[in-house]
Amino acid sequence: MKTARQQTIVQLLTRYDTLTTAALSAQLGVSIETIRRDLNALQTQGKIVRRHGRARMLHSPQQESSEPFRNRLKSHYADKADIARHALNWIDEGMTLALDASSTCFHLARQLPDIDLTVFTNSVPVCQEIVRRQNITLVCSGGRLDRAERCYVNPALPGLLKSLEIDLFIFSCEGVDAAGEMWDSTRHNAVFKAQLLRRAQQSLLLIDKSKFYRASEVKIGNLSLVTQMITDVKTDTPHR
Repeated sequence: MKTARQQTIVQLLTRYDTLTTAALSAQLGVSIETIRRDLNALQTQGKIVRRHGRARMLHSPQQESSEPFRNRLKSHYADKADIARHALNWIDEGMTLALDASSTCFHLARQLPDIDLTVFTNSVPVCQEIVRRQNITLVCSGGRLDRAERCYVNPALPGLLKSLEIDLFIFSCEGVDAAGEMWDSTRHNAVFKAQLLRRAQQSLLLIDKSKFYRASEVKIGNLSLVTQMITDVKTDTPHR
């Protein structure tokens, strides 16, 4: 019954875009508390967003097949936002950061304070967020635009990195397999991450529980290359 009810909620939000908790309660004939629990579960799954007693779809289903970045953004939405919040503990004023084109780093960009920082990235959504911060110096990798992945592809990246001293590279990946190998879905994103891992003084992997024991198309490198990891899975690895 719970699964069927949550599917109905998604169908209603797809149809009406946004509905109040009270309206959903009346429509489905269950208590507001039951609706709240359902909405919490759906938000954790990355299907909806809750705000001020209302709920809405994260994006329309018609976009799913054509926009991989939006698909990643909706997946485990709340978990990624929380992981990104913990990453703020690693960031100090005056640092030079590199952020990849992952949805988790987009969550981090949205939470960054407007302080003296330099941010280097290949991500279009991250650039769009950082441009709003008056005190952050933004350096974009430039290059050819991959619209589906919402990132830039620049073959001249090694030369560009020579002019930057990266204090901390923050990134995510498509999966980490049982051998500790990190994977990504596209070659250009995997190359970007591999190069930044070698260049940065420290690195921070942001990874939610859905990505463990998973492989993808292109190997980035081994977890041994990473300074630290923030995840929602309990591990024996101490976090800062």
